[in-house]
Amino acid sequence: MPTYLKDLPIVDPDRNLGDRQKSRAEYIALPEVARLEWPAAVVGEWLFDHGDHEAFRQDYATLDLSGIDWTLEEVPLSELQAIRTGASEQVFLDDVAEDHVHWLSVRPADVRQTWETRGTWMVAPILVAQNLLSLPGCGLQVIEGRMRVGILQGRRRDGLYVADSHEAWVGRALLDLA
Repeated sequence: MPTYLKDLPIVDPDRNLGDRQKSRAEYIALPEVARLEWPAAVVGEWLFDHGDHEAFRQDYATLDLSGIDWTLEEVPLSELQAIRTGASEQVFLDDVAEDHVHWLSVRPADVRQTWETRGTWMVAPILVAQNLLSLPGCGLQVIEGRMRVGILQGRRRDGLYVADSHEAWVGRALLDLA
């Protein structure tokens, strides 16, 4: 049975979450969320942390969430240098790339240090195969992690240290085993 963003509960961003990890675990355990059988990291960062984000709800309204298989992969820099995101958030990704020094400066010290020493992010972003979105091409699109990807693109453009590959959660179509 297909599942869409509209079918999932939204975490109210205005409520006091108290113990965020406990709230996240409770959300992941909800039957309609657990049925997806997604990695906790993907559910947590996309659906729990940003499921109320109207741009996501618009950009990915027709994406059948039940048809996605997630793997943690090393994605080559060549695939990330020009990767795009949903239409409603592309300007933000481009703005971050343009002013990456500022955006990195407002991140915590450990994030800044990781970029300087490892040339990558600390938390794997969430990417999806474009064919799941009925887009032309066979590349990937950023679902969550637009700031991380923008920083990467800006650093690369400006000749700053960027690793040759980067860990990311990648969603692809479930294989039909029938």
